[in-house]
Amino acid sequence: MTPGLTPASLYNDMQGLSRLRGDARQESPEAIRAVAREFEAIFMQMMLKNMRQASLGEGMMDSDQGKFYQEMFDKQIAASLARKEGLGLADIMVRQLTRDRAGARAAEGVERADGAAPPFASPAAFIGRLKDLARSVGERLGVSPKALLAQSALETGWGQHMIRKADGSNSHNLFGIKADARWNGERAVTATLEYVDGVAVKELSAFRAYQSYEESFEDYARFLSASPRYEAALRNGGDPVAFARSLQAAGYATDPAYGNKISAILNNSLFDAFDEV
Repeated sequence: MTPGLTPASLYNDMQGLSRLRGDARQESPEAIRAVAREFEAIFMQMMLKNMRQASLGEGMMDSDQGKFYQEMFDKQIAASLARKEGLGLADIMVRQLTRDRAGARAAEGVERADGAAPPFASPAAFIGRLKDLARSVGERLGVSPKALLAQSALETGWGQHMIRKADGSNSHNLFGIKADARWNGERAVTATLEYVDGVAVKELSAFRAYQSYEESFEDYARFLSASPRYEAALRNGGDPVAFARSLQAAGYATDPAYGNKISAILNNSLFDAFDEV
């Protein structure tokens, strides 16, 4: 019998449920089976309850006390059936959860094999990892490193939503630069939200893919420097807010609130002690 799967642990023993949740977090096969059977037992209990509610007329069990004992009986029946053959739902859930775990681990293996870094653990980790790159590239461009970090934080959700290539590996694209006819390198195609006449529209777009975050920063510097449209933004590089608004005015992004969003990120307290980080 699977540990912890008894009527008492399913419905009365909260410590048993806590242990079961702890085992599930460890992704043990026994815990997956137990959770699946628990779900099936609850599902069968709901079925019995709905069947009784659909019956016509009143019976000897329709008093409050009778309903209480009837509910206890249904729980016992549901738990007993789940421990035996059940409805097959538990088996289906076990197969699905096992496939999901295997798929997730395979994706992690591909990412590690391709040298892609895992998602940043927090905004502080995001700044800590990229601050030196932002300072180096910012100094060459004449742009505040805070502005570069805030823009990349907006484009990637603080590194939690990096654009992925077809094989699931990281594109390392920190600034959302698209892969148009001028780009001869790798590409990553993903859904994106664009604004047409102020209306948000979902579409598939190809983005530039890099081998590292260093390459992303370097390409961003070339991208801005090579285009006359961003001259005003670079002139305002010392003022992070003015730089962000100049980028928007130059058409860097279609989002009409792009500059304001970068400005809001710059107000994050993480930037207060940036120079000492």
